Amino acid sequence: MRALRWIDSQLRDREHLYMVLIALVIGLGGGFAAVGFRKLIELGHEIAWQQPDYTLDYIRSLPVWWKITAPAIGGLACALIVYYFAREAKGHGVPEVMEAVALRNGRIRPRVVIAKMFASAISIASGGSVGREGPIVQIGSALGSSLGQWLRIDERRLRTLVGCGAAAGIAATFNAPVAGALFAVEVILADFAVLQFSPIVISSVVATVIGHHFFGDVPAFVVHQYEVVSYWELVAYAVLGLLAGVVALLFVRGLYLMEDVFDAVRVWPPAKAILGGALIGVIALWFPQVYGVGYEAIEGALEGQMAWHLLVGLVLIKILAVGITIGSGGSGGIFAPSLFIGAMTGGAVGVVVNSIWPESTAPAGAYALVGMAAVVGAGTHAPITAIVIIFELTNDYKLILPLMMSTIIATLMAMSAQRGSIYTIKLLRRGVDIHKGRDISVLRHLAVRDAMRQDTPVVSPDAGLLDVVSLFMAHPGVSIFVVDGERNLRGVITASQARPFLTDPASHGDFIIAADMMQEQGFPTVHPQDTLADVMTRLSRYRGEVPVVEGSCLVGAIWPEDVIKRYNEELFKREMASSMAASVQSHGPVEPIAIAPDTSLMEIHVPAAWVGRSLDSLNIRNQFDVSVVLVKRTLKGGEVVSEAPAAEYVFQLGDVLLVMGPETQVRRLERGIVS
Repeated sequence: MRALRWIDSQLRDREHLYMVLIALVIGLGGGFAAVGFRKLIELGHEIAWQQPDYTLDYIRSLPVWWKITAPAIGGLACALIVYYFAREAKGHGVPEVMEAVALRNGRIRPRVVIAKMFASAISIASGGSVGREGPIVQIGSALGSSLGQWLRIDERRLRTLVGCGAAAGIAATFNAPVAGALFAVEVILADFAVLQFSPIVISSVVATVIGHHFFGDVPAFVVHQYEVVSYWELVAYAVLGLLAGVVALLFVRGLYLMEDVFDAVRVWPPAKAILGGALIGVIALWFPQVYGVGYEAIEGALEGQMAWHLLVGLVLIKILAVGITIGSGGSGGIFAPSLFIGAMTGGAVGVVVNSIWPESTAPAGAYALVGMAAVVGAGTHAPITAIVIIFELTNDYKLILPLMMSTIIATLMAMSAQRGSIYTIKLLRRGVDIHKGRDISVLRHLAVRDAMRQDTPVVSPDAGLLDVVSLFMAHPGVSIFVVDGERNLRGVITASQARPFLTDPASHGDFIIAADMMQEQGFPTVHPQDTLADVMTRLSRYRGEVPVVEGSCLVGAIWPEDVIKRYNEELFKREMASSMAASVQSHGPVEPIAIAPDTSLMEIHVPAAWVGRSLDSLNIRNQFDVSVVLVKRTLKGGEVVSEAPAAEYVFQLGDVLLVMGPETQVRRLERGIVS
């Protein structure tokens, strides 16, 4: 260890060389993790189905009880691992990695590696209708993050190491080094900067070499060399793009609908997983294609061996099966299901088109291939990755024109109809908008009444134009509020609405009044008890001061610059606290530190009233006006570990908390006063 620390200290100043060497290590780790994950799935197949890689014909030959029991038991085992070991391992994993990059500067708990690997392997092997790319992204990212935290890498480079792990996992799993690197920068980091792209490429290449050694240099799907028969055929591919966009939207909304349905069921989470697994088994009695990753069915669509009505049916059944698996508590990715749904969608379009114009169109398999990329691009909002990964999965370049066109059309349609991707919607539902670079949730504990201005400019509906002009001249804002005698809000006059009359106020002054200029509808209002997070959401669709009302009475206004200022202050506090927490050693107390006016960072022992309760259930930020930045606890062997707690973290006796907030509140918690 001393030798490693000495080498680390010597290389750390040579940033580029240092990052390349670490990227090599992460590439090796990610590659071997991907190999181990696939071997673990094969072992799970042996246990659940007595076959290392079962076929659809073999599944059809099994008795009914087996088909239902295997996924039910697998669901239970997966849920127990998630519930008691690492709850971040639930679901498809990629949103959790994106959230770690956006909000925790790339910090992921090391235990996620083991939990995700076993939970997802069990879920997939026992028949859960999920894929393996999401788990391996989370596994690789956790490896990169853990190594970076062990080396005490700074936050900027730690995020890059998370991207290295994600790229390594994708590259080794799918034999797709370019797509692995693009996935990391387009989806995980959303940043194509050269300095961070270079180590990501290194990790991707190294992991691919490891994959080649164990699995050979072969594409994931072996397909015919399809080509465009006629350029008129591009019209059919454009229609496929539109349909793929619709199907992707249906998939995304169906997935989150099923999650909401299962979340509404208030029972022990593993019990829901048993129910979900049993439902998958029932569906598979008629449609065994929904079991597991589904590559055999995809290959059937690529070969053009399936009827159009079966293809359409499998689209709907797969959407339902994936929603049940993930919603009930399963662990696995949505990339392979997206490929499955895309192949069935494209195959159905291809069968129809080929039956109408057999001499002028390619076989149905060509459309299935293009449909895969189109649905993936539309669902993930990552068209570049979708195009490249399909090319690498098939090694077929001749369909690149329809591939690009259909994918872009599908992605544009999905993005216009839905704000988030299948990955980011989960974060948006938590109040996290990574594309705008902001976490709205930092404002959830601040009420409108704490930031509103009460000296708002108001006029009566019958006020003359010159009165309105004088108010605009006297006040710096862009809005004037129209109220009646009891101060009930009647409308809003913005500078843009008044501007046509301001060019010649003398001519209009005698017959134009405030009621003529005001906007009576279409502007947002908030209440004093609302949060500034609500205001931030409204400001994204409205430019101007937002009126604050109680009932219909105007009591003040929220100015955009005030909200932005408070947001920046809160974000600064959190980032500073995170930076300090990252440098905290696992031994020794942390002295109280004032990080902003009336905001301190200090260590306290967990209050007795918190023991046995989760961070989320306590609603600590809103109830106590403090944030728990870090939890330090002592393991049985005496080892002290520190971690940023997830929302599901349950406080234990003996925990030491690093908390941030107003000093008076922190002192109250330190004395055990939590009421």
